[in-house]
Amino acid sequence: MLHRFLKIHPNDNVLVALTDLRKGETVEFEGSQIVLVDDIQAKHKFAQTPLAAGDEILMYGSLVGKAVYDIPQGGVLSTANVQHQVHGFTGKTKTIGWTAPDVSKWVNRTFMGYHREDGQVGTGNYWLVIPLVFCENRNVDIIKQAFLDELGFGQRDVYKSYVQQMVDLYQSGNTEAIGTLTLQKTTAPVQRRVFENIDGIKFLTHEGGCGGIRQDSDMLCALLAGYIHHPNVAGATVLSLGCQNAQVSILEEKIKALNPNFSKPLIVLEQQKEGTEEEMMSKAIRQTFLALIEADKLTRKPAPLSKLSIGLECGGSDGFSGISANPAIGHTSDILVALGGKTVLSEFPELCGVEQELINRCEKEESADRFVSLMRAYAKSAEAVGSGFDMNPSPGNIRDGLITDAIKSAGAAKKGGNSPIVDVLDYPEYVTKPGLNLLCTPGNDVECTTALVGSGTNIVLFTTGLGTPTGNPITPVIKISSNTKLAQRMPDIIDIDTGAVISGEKTIEEMGEDVLDFIIEVASGRIETKEKTLQQDDFIPWKRGVSL
Repeated sequence: MLHRFLKIHPNDNVLVALTDLRKGETVEFEGSQIVLVDDIQAKHKFAQTPLAAGDEILMYGSLVGKAVYDIPQGGVLSTANVQHQVHGFTGKTKTIGWTAPDVSKWVNRTFMGYHREDGQVGTGNYWLVIPLVFCENRNVDIIKQAFLDELGFGQRDVYKSYVQQMVDLYQSGNTEAIGTLTLQKTTAPVQRRVFENIDGIKFLTHEGGCGGIRQDSDMLCALLAGYIHHPNVAGATVLSLGCQNAQVSILEEKIKALNPNFSKPLIVLEQQKEGTEEEMMSKAIRQTFLALIEADKLTRKPAPLSKLSIGLECGGSDGFSGISANPAIGHTSDILVALGGKTVLSEFPELCGVEQELINRCEKEESADRFVSLMRAYAKSAEAVGSGFDMNPSPGNIRDGLITDAIKSAGAAKKGGNSPIVDVLDYPEYVTKPGLNLLCTPGNDVECTTALVGSGTNIVLFTTGLGTPTGNPITPVIKISSNTKLAQRMPDIIDIDTGAVISGEKTIEEMGEDVLDFIIEVASGRIETKEKTLQQDDFIPWKRGVSL
């Protein structure tokens, strides 16, 4: 490791430990000798200069907290001596300039994608089976059981086989052997795929559609419309009960709003009209199978990188996320924006404290004003139930150095790079403008990923410092670790390790370019993300109650 600690921004008054530092050590920084008065764990921060009670604490050049009581030079920052604090924000006060990165090496690069009639290009080719209301979840599960194994999309259940081996040992009287029995892993499909050009049939079961407020049903229909309109989707089978709040007509209106010339196959069946369950299910399966035959005729063809729409997300973040993985994909975002692609920064509770910078990066006043309105409304709704953005950091975040939401947010915002913001969207609006977009979502991993994909992202970049298995049914979620220890400990979920930035072996720019190379391979179907291998098909629609 080239460096043992780091000052992120010239205006900061704290330093970040890149490795464990011991009490009593003397470290030299900018000509000063700092004697550590506490043990400093890697990822945590210590005072560069003495801080008096009430003093502002600066990281990333931003206000991220205040000292609760005096913190000596070389003292560790913790939840006991630091309190969340941020500057307020107003409308647009200035315009922040941007110098686009040199993208000459990428201009002629392509990925192999599925070209849709509306001009979108998918990184996958999936068929959806969707219940409009939770009452149809059981019927969707029946279709799932009927299709997956028979069409070659299912995988052998290694855990089921594991238990069966234990049963066999138990029944044979060899109980002692169970204690040393090892799991034999395999990801081999049950049988060869029937449809080679279809990446999967995905089943979006949920708990919505009725019983809540009408706005929730409307937004569910808008979200599902986004999934059906998505470039990674060939078509969909929709099961409706008939009497629920989320009516078929609402779904059709939402699809038409996204694409007046929508032409994908859409099979819709209402149980209260079809008669018996057997009649409806046999019809659904038969019509879906015939539609799959047609969907299988589409093949991958070259597409420019401008056809990529990339979601930018983090989860299980740590004290390294904001200095390795997040700025790395921020550079990836800047490259794609310069190439004419779309990128989407989400998780509004994790933009707390950097609002003014983002406001000033908005190209248009109306976008800036909308961001102000959405942030204030979101914060107000959290405060109304006795919570707030300051309560966003999880125990894991805090344990690994993110002791205030402002520290977490300042690092999280680095995922958005430095390019101008072309649009600000509310959930579950669809992304249409090339450039960096902001999308109002919670920080909750699955709700956020679900929303990003519903807004049209055909790849999601997901950074993590602690590890999370989150995935999505139709869009590859590339999992990026902020540190090498995580990548080594959980190799089954991590696709890219940015720990080389922490060790000093690679620059942020070099790592961002590595990420883009990996995106192209995933988008072309040549590399399968770990969450796809694990079939991590997470799908949770966001209800507009408080979720941080």
